[in-house]
Amino acid sequence: MINEIKKELRASMNGILSARMREAGMPFHLIFGTELPRLRSIADEFPRDAALARQLWQQNIRETRLLAIMLMPAEDFSAEAANSWADTLKTAEEAQVMAMVLMPQVHGAKALCLSWLAEGKPLPATCACLSLRHLLLRGAELTAEEESALAECLAKLQPSANLHLRKAIQTLKDALNRK
Repeated sequence: MINEIKKELRASMNGILSARMREAGMPFHLIFGTELPRLRSIADEFPRDAALARQLWQQNIRETRLLAIMLMPAEDFSAEAANSWADTLKTAEEAQVMAMVLMPQVHGAKALCLSWLAEGKPLPATCACLSLRHLLLRGAELTAEEESALAECLAKLQPSANLHLRKAIQTLKDALNRK
């Protein structure tokens, strides 16, 4: 099935975007330059399957890793798997897609996100902020203890945060202020 996916990616390759991403230093062996809307439509053509998603995640290809996130069934994405994937995020784009597509559906996502924020690694923390925002917008509640821990983590992260993490922190703060 991976070969079928790669054929779809080759057919939708954007050479200009691919070259720009490589020039920008994206950390992948191969970049097709396929835009997210097209990746979503490719994902719709294949089954949501944990084994396939894990195989795609192991590829050093931008698009297969993003498709892995889209094809991973939330019920098969354990806390252990989520931690593993968070630790191997390569780009802010992966963190954003994981936060938007997969994490809000994962059992125990709130606790995972709080632990990633406490660890303070930039990409998992970015994913955590954006995931928590999505959870809050979907009606999740934070306990007083969780709010306190979150505020403490954000205060520690903010001063040294990179651009993507700063934006994610602000997005989360905006969602918290809307409650």
